[in-house]
Amino acid sequence: MALITTGKRFIRELDQFGALGVYAPLEGGYEGRYRRRLRAAGYHTLSLTAKGLGDIAAYLTGVHGVRPPHLGKKSTSNGAAVGSVYYVPPIITSQLEQLAPKSKGLVLWIIEGYVLDDQEIDYLVNLSNAVPQVKVVVERGGDRAFKWKPLEETMAIAS
Repeated sequence: MALITTGKRFIRELDQFGALGVYAPLEGGYEGRYRRRLRAAGYHTLSLTAKGLGDIAAYLTGVHGVRPPHLGKKSTSNGAAVGSVYYVPPIITSQLEQLAPKSKGLVLWIIEGYVLDDQEIDYLVNLSNAVPQVKVVVERGGDRAFKWKPLEETMAIAS
């Protein structure tokens, strides 16, 4: 692999497939270079971690409730002693509303994607097909060089 890569093939295949699974060297650095090239091509990137996402559909496209950690404190209300529920707007909708007019779209860069199961990967592939402005890149594991392939090809084959 060349020392300086333009990332044109990566961006072209992301536009073509809508969702890519990437395998990056474990020492890091490559994902930052490719995210920088995506921003230069007109995309807005949003980095998320797959650990702790919970229900991906609710987190990305629906209003969902979250509870901050209670840290051992009890609430003073008559309800459950685990704290109040705060409702958060959908991540994708709020990010798409704030895009610049000339922006090509939103790229969700999901790290630690090896913890996602096939059903969640299938949802992310369908999300990029259903909302054309949203592209998805999921880090599926490590490799000796930065490689990628369509996200649906990274799912485990049922036997």
